[in-house]
Amino acid sequence: MAEQDQTREPQYQNCVQLRDSKGLSSLGLMSSQVWNDDPRRLTFVLARYKFVSKMLSGYGSVLEVGCADAFGTRIVQQEVARVTAVDFDPVFVEDARARMDPDWPFDVRVHDMLSGPVPGSFEAAYSMDVLEHIPEADEGRFLGNIADSLTAPGVLIVGSPSIHSQAYASKPSREGHVNCKDGPGLKRAMSEVFSSVFLFSMNDEVVHTGFTPMAHYLIALGCGKKKRA
Repeated sequence: MAEQDQTREPQYQNCVQLRDSKGLSSLGLMSSQVWNDDPRRLTFVLARYKFVSKMLSGYGSVLEVGCADAFGTRIVQQEVARVTAVDFDPVFVEDARARMDPDWPFDVRVHDMLSGPVPGSFEAAYSMDVLEHIPEADEGRFLGNIADSLTAPGVLIVGSPSIHSQAYASKPSREGHVNCKDGPGLKRAMSEVFSSVFLFSMNDEVVHTGFTPMAHYLIALGCGKKKRA
């Protein structure tokens, strides 16, 4: 091994060995853009996945709705048995497949949640940064189809930027945001589908139970899905 590849502290030599044996990991299409334009925002995104992973720790089969490049999916994989990730955009799904790590495999599919439930049997689901892109007229169908993808009793975690945050959001961030909500609005939407809904606030990477009008981001956890006609 070349002298320049010898780390000064031997415990870090495995970093060089991993690079040489497996190569360096790459960001996905969307996470790379975020890292390029607003690096700290990536920490906020990954913190949301960390919250989901701990809420769903120990679950068997989990569905991710709107995975984009699925860069954060691995964080949830650490805590659950298996993840199936779906997105309606084939470009992002293909990117996720192309970067699939054989040590961290998961099923990733093209699926538009407005078209119907995802085939399979899922104990829980999560959808981060998707609801705000769904027109309000379609949100009931969107949430209902996720619920119909779940076994009983079923758990769903939905995260979305707060309507109060949009005055401070960048123009690229606001594009496509047609359905941002306040705390009570998100809870009402989830309560149409789930018997119990628990609401959390989030500012930067910190999740809390504080005053929702001051939250940049909102997370709702619904459980006990209601019977649908």
